[in-house]
Amino acid sequence: MKRDATMDLDTLLSVCLGVGLAAACGFRVFVPLLVTSLAAQTGHLALAGGFHWVGTRPALIAFAVATVLEVLAYYVPWIDNLLDVLAGPAAVVAGIVITASVVTDVDPLLHWGLAVIAGGGAAAATQGVTTLARHLSSWATLGVGNHLLATAEAGGSLVLSALAIVAPLVAVLVLSAAGFAVLAVLVVRPWRRPAT
Repeated sequence: MKRDATMDLDTLLSVCLGVGLAAACGFRVFVPLLVTSLAAQTGHLALAGGFHWVGTRPALIAFAVATVLEVLAYYVPWIDNLLDVLAGPAAVVAGIVITASVVTDVDPLLHWGLAVIAGGGAAAATQGVTTLARHLSSWATLGVGNHLLATAEAGGSLVLSALAIVAPLVAVLVLSAAGFAVLAVLVVRPWRRPAT
């Protein structure tokens, strides 16, 4: 009984880890992959079977180069909006892969179901919010405010990735609170009456 409880806790933590990393992919696709690869290389993270390649030196180098290029590209005016179109599907795929790479000791059907639904869904939700924020920023500031948004997104991806690895439950709680806040803004705003 005690062993089952430990296995359940380990599974819960690995799912929370995967969801946290996948949500971070919605901010920046490659930052969480780089953090995951680095954590695996240094022995701070165990990867699921078939995903050991994520922790290899070639993968680490590839993720580092891709991260630098992605972060810098978001500082180019109007290119950032184009990147959002490309990053949407890429973030979902990265969310699925990163979740599948860290969820361990579960049935293969559940493993991939969690990766697709929880991982892909978390990445898509975060990417949707950031795309909307960039669209509004581009419209309201003619793109001038997008540099600040790009910095916040890159920082958010890095912090959320690190938090997911260090404290997966806390990362999911932070994501839940942020999700409820965004939902509240979207629901309450249309009902707010204009001042007369």
